[in-house]
Amino acid sequence: MKYAVVASLGALSMLWPIAVAAQEGEVLPSGDSILWTPEQQVIGFRAIEKIKPVHVVRRGTNVHPLPKAAHQISPRWISRGQAMDVDRYMRERRTSGVIVLRDGEVVLERYGLGRKETDGWISMSVAKSVTSTLIGAAIKDGYIKSLDAPVSDYIHELKASAYEVVSIRQLLTMSSGVKWNEDYVDRNSDVNLHYNAISESGVNPIVSYMRRLPRADEPGTKFVYNTGETDLVGLLLTRAVGKSMAEYLSEKIWRPYGMESDAVWQVDPSGQEYGGCCISATLRDYARIGQFILDGGEAGGVQVLPPGWVQDATSVHMKFAPNAAGKTHNGRRIGYGYFWWIYDNGYAGSGIFGQNIFVYPKDKVVIAINSAWPKPTDSEYSEARDAFAEASRAAAVAER
Repeated sequence: MKYAVVASLGALSMLWPIAVAAQEGEVLPSGDSILWTPEQQVIGFRAIEKIKPVHVVRRGTNVHPLPKAAHQISPRWISRGQAMDVDRYMRERRTSGVIVLRDGEVVLERYGLGRKETDGWISMSVAKSVTSTLIGAAIKDGYIKSLDAPVSDYIHELKASAYEVVSIRQLLTMSSGVKWNEDYVDRNSDVNLHYNAISESGVNPIVSYMRRLPRADEPGTKFVYNTGETDLVGLLLTRAVGKSMAEYLSEKIWRPYGMESDAVWQVDPSGQEYGGCCISATLRDYARIGQFILDGGEAGGVQVLPPGWVQDATSVHMKFAPNAAGKTHNGRRIGYGYFWWIYDNGYAGSGIFGQNIFVYPKDKVVIAINSAWPKPTDSEYSEARDAFAEASRAAAVAER
C-alpha cells in the first residue's frame, strides 16, 4: 500500500490512500461506513487509515507490559436461555477481538473475523472517552481553566448561537439543551448531516452546521446523546492546547504510558480530528487505555490528569431513570459521566457496531471488545455484550 503525504504536523502526517487493495484479494470499501456490508466492515474497520484521511498517533520507545497470567479464564454463562462461551459469543456477535486484564495481566485474549493481534480496529465512539480524558490533561496543563467556561470562549464562531452560554461541562455530559437527532440509519438526521456540512469561509465545517441548531431545553437539564458536540469538544481542545489531538494524545498518553503500536485518528475535511469518533488502534492498546484510566491517569511516573479527575469523569452526572423492570432505556447503564457510560459496578467507553472498553475499578478488571455488528445499535446485541462482559469480569475475579 502506498500513500501520498499531504501535510505534516511535527511528527504527524495526514495520509490519503492512493491504492485500492487492502490485502491480496481484498478491495477496500468506500463511502459511508454506516452503509458497509458485513464483508466490507471486516476489511474497512481494520484498515480505516487506507480509506479515510488520518493523523498518526505516534508510540514511544517503551512498551507498557501486559503479561499473560498463569491461569487463563474461560467464562461460561446463560444468555436468553442459551448456554454461552467465548467462542460462541464471538461467532454469533461478529467479534474481532476480546481481551480481559486483571491486575494488569491478560487473563483472556481472542481474535476473530480474520483479525491478527497487530491489526488495528476502528474505535467509533470509544474515541469520545479519549477526548474527554485529553480535556482532563489540558486542565492539568493549564490550557483550560474551568469546565464551567462557555464553549464559545474557545470556539468564538459559536457566539450568538444556541451554544453561546453552554459550558464545557454541559458538552461533556451531553446536556447542552440544543436540539439534535442521533439516528444513524436516518440519512437526514443531524449525526449524518453534520459530517457532510458545507463549510463557510474560515469556519470549521462541523461548527458551521452546529451553530445553526436551535435550542430545545435549558442547558444542564436533559441528556441527549450528541456526537456533533463531542466533535466541538475536540476542536475546543485543539484550540486550547495549540496542537492537533493526535499530537497531544501521543504526548500525554500514547508515548509515556507505553502503547505498543502507532494509532491513527480520522480527520474532517479541514484536517481536524473528530472528537467523537474514529481512532484506530490494536486491541491490546485499547486495553491499555482502560488500564491507564484504572491507574488514575498516571503515565511514565507522571500524573497526566488532575487529582480526582478519573473519579469525577466516571461518576454519574446525568442519571437515567429506570422503567418498571428496573432497566433504563440504555440497558444496564445507570447514567453518564464525561463521555463515559456509567454502570452500577464500573464504566465504559462505547461505540457503534460493538466497540467497548469496560473498566471495573473495584475488581481491577479491564475488558476491551471490538466487533462488526450488522447494525450500528441493537438492543439484543447490546444485552449479549453486557452479559459477556459481566461473565468475563466475574470469571476474572473468581480466579484471583
